[in-house]
Amino acid sequence: MSTRDSVSIGLSAAIVAVEGESPSVLVVAHEGSQDALPFGPFDPADHRTLESGLRKWVGEQTGYELGYTEQLYTFGDKGRHLPSPGSGGRVVSVGYLALTRKMPDAPGTQWRGWYHYFPWEDWRGQKPAMIESAILPALKKFVKAAPDSETAELRRERVNVCFGDGWDEERVLERYELLYEAGLVEEFYRDSGQGNDRDNKKHAGLGTPMMFDHRRILATAIARLRGKLKYRPVVFELMAPTFTLLELQRAVEALAGLRLHKQNFRRLVAEQGLVEGTGKFNAPVRGRPAELFRFRRVVLRERPAPGLRLGGRRSRAG
Repeated sequence: MSTRDSVSIGLSAAIVAVEGESPSVLVVAHEGSQDALPFGPFDPADHRTLESGLRKWVGEQTGYELGYTEQLYTFGDKGRHLPSPGSGGRVVSVGYLALTRKMPDAPGTQWRGWYHYFPWEDWRGQKPAMIESAILPALKKFVKAAPDSETAELRRERVNVCFGDGWDEERVLERYELLYEAGLVEEFYRDSGQGNDRDNKKHAGLGTPMMFDHRRILATAIARLRGKLKYRPVVFELMAPTFTLLELQRAVEALAGLRLHKQNFRRLVAEQGLVEGTGKFNAPVRGRPAELFRFRRVVLRERPAPGLRLGGRRSRAG
């Protein structure tokens, strides 16, 4: 097999934490380049499994030992993970989601809010203004530029599903892929070899770009986490051992990108039996003390799918 035909495996981790109302991802610094997830190649001689290889790379690059980790997806699209100069071949990237309680930055790393990369995904205040002012007008041009009527109809359907009425918070990857294909994110021009074209780049300023296909992997991680909130108690992997119900609600809202009805959320938590009171209270700077709760782990044995259905959403502006 020639070098040009070779395939190598890359390992990437979207390590997610939430602090207050800010969901964040851990990125590593690469001199002169864009933000990147911790990543490295799989070495079949040194790594017993893909996950052991990932844990080794994450440890070396961040000093952090992974806890909760799950494999997301395998990404192998041509041109979206460029190999080292002169190496040739295709890189197949295996993405992982890891959850943690936020830790201090290690040298060469930084926690960055994930809405820097996907600003159109945060509906907690109101419908993001960029959807009406920038995204939808550009997508209408994308539909109009279709080579034939059948393609135009398919594009129109995708626009309606991704950005039409009835916002589905789990379609993070579908929305990013649509914006990528429409040339509205910088990675499209970089991957197609048009990265130095100023006319193109000025139309591709939606969100902060990332190295390789890392924004695509992060989009997959966000979608997976938003989906799992509804049937698995994964949010507690991100919470402190004790927390108030308002802190829990704010964490769920931050991850989902939606505001929830306070009383409906508390009723849902109670009905699901997800938490139990500690009998202790916090000491806020302002306001009345609130009771501290903890995750009720026995719920994992009581029901096959304990989670937060997010049924009590507050109506969104816009």
